Amino acid sequence: MTLAAAPRRSPLDAVHRALGARLIPFAGYEMPVRYTSELEEHRAVRTGVGLFDLSHMGEVALRGPGALAFAGRALVSDPSQMEVGQAQYSMLCAEDGGVIDDLIVYRLADRYLLVCNAANREAVVDHLSGLAADGSDEVEITDESDSTALIAPQGPHAAELVGNLTDVDLDALRNYWSVAGEVAGIACLVARTGYTGEDGFELFCAATDAERLWESVHAAGQAFGLLPCGLASRDTLRLEAGMPLYGNEL
Repeated sequence: MTLAAAPRRSPLDAVHRALGARLIPFAGYEMPVRYTSELEEHRAVRTGVGLFDLSHMGEVALRGPGALAFAGRALVSDPSQMEVGQAQYSMLCAEDGGVIDDLIVYRLADRYLLVCNAANREAVVDHLSGLAADGSDEVEITDESDSTALIAPQGPHAAELVGNLTDVDLDALRNYWSVAGEVAGIACLVARTGYTGEDGFELFCAATDAERLWESVHAAGQAFGLLPCGLASRDTLRLEAGMPLYGNEL
């Protein structure tokens, strides 16, 4: 008899439990599906601001002189058209055209960062490693998922909230662009991206800084009616916005 593997836990697991979140298995993790009700959380994002823990998502970095050429081979989009700081929605496909995963690719100063679905993280890394095995591109592939946390304030008041915690010029940060900076004194990649159809940000930081970043954003958000939000409201929000989910519409 084979024992099931223990679920992975977000670096914010203790925070979610203290907030009374209902936790469920999701993509190998135990993640909050809701804190209060999905309707309240959904409305908070549409009218104020909601805060999501997305630390289960995969982060895979491509580095080296051949990273651009390799990304161009691997992805359906054209990363050569991206400027430093820009993000693209893209897909990773098998040779027969089947979708391995849909993802966001960020062009950063020192690497390309692929943010993939948690359920497909191993498949993405395996596929990229297989492509790189022919040695035609000088590229280093690094799975940075376990050392990275990702939290996302989303909603019409997200910019005002994050603006109170950072010196980053958010007015100059366009949709699907990113910049390195500090939020609440914590080093982050600040990306104007999301999965809700609202304005918002995805804040990437070291997993060791996750609790401090969450608590700072959560506290500052009380003035805007912030609610912590789980996977259930994230699903209804992305459906309203017409955004596909791998395993459902893809």
